[in-house]
Amino acid sequence: MNADQSYLESVKKQFLYYKMLGEKAMDQLEPEKLFVSFNEDTNSIATIIKHISGNMLSRWTDFLTSDGEKEWRNRDSEFENDLQSKEEVLEVWKKGWNCLENALESLKPEQLSDIIYIRNEGHTVIEAINRQLAHYPYHVGQIVFYAKQLKNSEWNSLSIPKNKSGNYNAEKFAKEKEIKNFTDDELKRLK
Repeated sequence: MNADQSYLESVKKQFLYYKMLGEKAMDQLEPEKLFVSFNEDTNSIATIIKHISGNMLSRWTDFLTSDGEKEWRNRDSEFENDLQSKEEVLEVWKKGWNCLENALESLKPEQLSDIIYIRNEGHTVIEAINRQLAHYPYHVGQIVFYAKQLKNSEWNSLSIPKNKSGNYNAEKFAKEKEIKNFTDDELKRLK
């Protein structure tokens, strides 16, 4: 596998990992907790999801052929919480992720140096992917943090559990060295 193909496979796994983290965090909450915001300057998990999805739909629709900030996108409305149920939240979440996944699946390694535009600023495809690979995990981190704050009972850790780093490292170092994406084991663990 060449470096460009390896890069594409790696980013697909990383996006999937963060998608699963967000889903596993939401799964631990009572549905009404998705709509809680602590004050006027914070967004609920539902609102964060509405924003992520709006960004994904704008950035990844016609990814190679149109500006990533679509004329039809109304970013400000993404921060108005009008979702009413967990089912609606998950539908919006899935719609955004499906758009991203379809765009990534359609990319060919030789397109990674092509230029695309976001708000009229040119990016290579790699730069545009990296931009979103920083943006979405930022918001997924907010979702996970918020979910931990809102959880009424014991939190099921989505990473190395507190005070378990030694055990985790011992298990990793007991294995033979191998080359693989860090998400390979994490995705199995989260399923």
